[in-house]
Amino acid sequence: MNTGRGGTDKCRIHIVTWNVATAEPSEDATSLLQLDAQPPPDLYVIGLQEVNATPVRFITDLISEDSWSHVFMNSLAPRGFVKVTSVRMQGLLLLLFAKQIHLPYIRNIQTTYTRTGVFGYWGNKGGVSVRFSFYGHMICFLNCHLAAHMNNALQRVDEFEYILETQDFDIYDTPQIRDHKVVFWFGDLNFRIADHGLHFLRSSINSGRLNLLWGKDQLIMMKKKEAFLQEFEEGPLNFKPTYKFDRNSDTYDTSTPKTWLGLNGKKRKPAWTDRILWRIKPKPLPSEEDDEKASTSTDEEQDEYPVLVTQDKYTSDMSYGVSDHKPVIATFSLELRKVFDTPLVRVSPVGIWSAGQDALLTYSVLEDFMSSTWDWIGLYKVGFKTASDYETFVWVRENELPEINEVIQISVDKGQIPLLGGQYVLGYYSTNMQSISGLSDSFQILESKRAVMEGLVPEDINGVNK
Repeated sequence: MNTGRGGTDKCRIHIVTWNVATAEPSEDATSLLQLDAQPPPDLYVIGLQEVNATPVRFITDLISEDSWSHVFMNSLAPRGFVKVTSVRMQGLLLLLFAKQIHLPYIRNIQTTYTRTGVFGYWGNKGGVSVRFSFYGHMICFLNCHLAAHMNNALQRVDEFEYILETQDFDIYDTPQIRDHKVVFWFGDLNFRIADHGLHFLRSSINSGRLNLLWGKDQLIMMKKKEAFLQEFEEGPLNFKPTYKFDRNSDTYDTSTPKTWLGLNGKKRKPAWTDRILWRIKPKPLPSEEDDEKASTSTDEEQDEYPVLVTQDKYTSDMSYGVSDHKPVIATFSLELRKVFDTPLVRVSPVGIWSAGQDALLTYSVLEDFMSSTWDWIGLYKVGFKTASDYETFVWVRENELPEINEVIQISVDKGQIPLLGGQYVLGYYSTNMQSISGLSDSFQILESKRAVMEGLVPEDINGVNK
């Protein structure tokens, strides 16, 4: 995070939405994640639709990470990003990654989902969401796949409203999506471009006159009619419609689908089906009693911790062709004042850690939270992918919960210390909060001399010829 205006901090968020049409991922996610962008994001949020969810594949993905998650983790972990959480409902997948430094300040993580397909019982359509507190600010991300086809615009609006009204979180101050300070809504929303014929659509796209199509975009039209949609903002559609393409090409649909009678049907018209919008929680209307106070106070005084959202980029990436949709990317800057900037737990290694020797660590709970004797402290190699990607772990003190600021020392058996050494961090994992609540600075573990002698590591691994 960089320093913003007036003592605020600026957080950068990179959001991707992509209907992958059951395709397998490309190994190169550099362009999709814009890995060379400077300054880099603080959070990556990736929403996919139509991930391969055949019964055998879905069960396999439940046992181990799906192929798309693997690609994103392998791309982001070397750059210091950790997968915080994910939620999947059949083909809908939502992934949240954060810079390692932010992990102790991402709290109260919860995920949920809503089915809207086939009378509300089937999960091929619907929404999946993740919510959390980020430095004390309540943020929610919602990935949707809504009803298809040109004539179902009203159904899409109804489905979205149903998702907003029925998704619940076990958080007293933000029990529903719209209670959050900032909401990002994205996915294959399936809104089409009405009325215009195929020739006019393609002519407008090829000539770059995209603005001629905006007035007939169903989502833009629906926003004029539905008050709850007007609360969501969207950047200008200055990129080509992202559906429907021939696979592995930049050519819009040339197929000739068959009707149920076997007759030739119509080609699919291009459309901006894939969208990214955001909403800042509206300020409550003042009561008569508040009117006098409002006349003598500023907006900033009314909200001690405001959040300013700016969209920096809204575009598609035409370089990916495995699907009949193109991915859509948006980057945002959030200017915010941190409600807190101290981790819940401080954890540190004691002295020099060396493979083949017992080691010590200490931890202290810095403020009261839902700690548990089932919490544990993991040893992570720098560049770890998830909270479960530890080399080893030790349980916290078993017999009683610690006092605030009490320093507790725990021994780590030498048999658990990695022989190869390297750069590591310690992370305190809260079972109740389902997140890492404290993270040490990185430190060096010296490799085992026995391992060097047995040829398990090169003799000059640390730049010293042994």
